[in-house]
Amino acid sequence: MGIFSRTRDIVAANFSDLLDKAEDPSKMIRMIILEMEETLVEVRASAARTIADQKEMRRHISKLDKLQDSWTEKAELALSKGREDLAKAALVEKQKAADMGAQLETEITVLDDALRSSEEDIAKLQKKLSEARTRQNQIVTRLETAHNRFKVREMYAGQKVEDAFSRFDILDRRVDLAEGRADAAGLGGAPKTLDEEIAELKSAEKVDAELAAMKARMGREG
Repeated sequence: MGIFSRTRDIVAANFSDLLDKAEDPSKMIRMIILEMEETLVEVRASAARTIADQKEMRRHISKLDKLQDSWTEKAELALSKGREDLAKAALVEKQKAADMGAQLETEITVLDDALRSSEEDIAKLQKKLSEARTRQNQIVTRLETAHNRFKVREMYAGQKVEDAFSRFDILDRRVDLAEGRADAAGLGGAPKTLDEEIAELKSAEKVDAELAAMKARMGREG
């Protein structure tokens, strides 16, 4: 069962009320547009049938006009031959054709009114359909915006961000260690060579010997 009964319900529809009551506004507006498009197709098809009926009636009226002319000629011929009875019968048939033509003209007038009503309905339906499509675009845009905002908030508040910053901390620690090793390598200058260490030993022996001699000398003097 559709959302609307027919064209009048669609034209009178308040999209805001319908969407406010819907659990899924996006789905609701798609259903509204689909039903409006189907109704528009039906109204146009009905208008097409009305136009076709009018054309058929006009063709029939044209044939009836020719038939009246034919019966007029036959009546004149019969009257010229003194057959008033046949002339009268021919005129009766002519009147039948005229009555049928008049009836068809009346029906065409009724169909004209129906066609004008269909044209008005089509114009109103097209306007409402355009309005519905505009609302659909607005809803889609709002949903996309909300979805993008949610993704951004989730990105900043979620586990992925925490994991990323944890990796940054690990990288910072690695950089600190590398810099520490570089700084430690420069502490105390460059490593001593073997010759330098032996020379230091010899120098220390000389200092020790001189210190011992100094103590001995001071002891004698004392």
